[in-house]
Amino acid sequence: MAKEDEIAYIGRLGDIHKKHAMDKPWSDDGRGLYLQEMGALILLLPAPPATVLDIGAGSGWTSCFYALSGYQVTATDIAPEMVELAQANAVRYNVPLEVVVSDFESLPFENQFEVVIFYDCLHHADDEVLALQSAFRALKPGGICVTLEPGSGHATSAVSIQAMKDLGVTERDMPPKRIIAAATRVGFSSSQVFERPVQPIELSHRLLPRWKTSTRLIHRLIARSTPIVMYRGHFVVLHKPHS
Repeated sequence: MAKEDEIAYIGRLGDIHKKHAMDKPWSDDGRGLYLQEMGALILLLPAPPATVLDIGAGSGWTSCFYALSGYQVTATDIAPEMVELAQANAVRYNVPLEVVVSDFESLPFENQFEVVIFYDCLHHADDEVLALQSAFRALKPGGICVTLEPGSGHATSAVSIQAMKDLGVTERDMPPKRIIAAATRVGFSSSQVFERPVQPIELSHRLLPRWKTSTRLIHRLIARSTPIVMYRGHFVVLHKPHS
C-alpha cells in the first residue's frame, strides 16, 4: 500500500477501533486463536533473553507479549501514532520496550538481533523481497526470521477488498511458497514450515471414531502433509547462515 496510507491507517479507524487495537488480543473476537498463535510462536524461538525485532508491531501487543516472556524486544512501525500506542502499552504492562518509527522495507539495523518476527504484516509490503532483505540485514549470523502470514486467497476475500477500498491498504496473498522464494533470493540458507494453530477438533472416546471427527482429521492431515501447505497461512522459519 502507499506509504501515506500506512502512516494514516490508525487515524482513519476512529477512537473505538483505536481502543480495539490498543487492547488486543483481549478486545478481539479471535482472541483464542491469537493466544494459540503466540504460544506456538514462542515455542519456535530461542530461549529468553534473546534479542527480538518485532516488525510492523502496530499497537505493540505482540511486542509486550515477547517482553513479558523475557525477551529483549525492539518494536517498529511506520506510523508514529502506532508507535505511541506501543509505548503506552509498554507502560501499561510494565515491560522494557524500545520502539522505533521505521518502514520495514528499509530498517536501520544491521547484525543486531537473534530473531526477527513478521506477525501478520508482511502481506502489507509493497515488495516482500525488500522487506525480507531488511530483516536479513538486521539479523545476527545464525539468527532466524519467523513469519506468520495469510495464504492464497487472502487478497480476494471480502474483508480484504473492503479494507483496500476504505483504508487504502494493500492486502496480498503471502503463502509460504512466496515467502521462501523471496527469502532464498536475499540470502537465507534454509527454511521450515510449521502448522498454524486452528480451531480444536472434537475427539471421540468410542471404539470407532465419529464420522465427523474422522473426516476433519483426514482433511487436516492432507492439508498439512502435502504440497498444499505451501499455499496456506502457516509459520515459516527462515535461517540466516552462521557466516
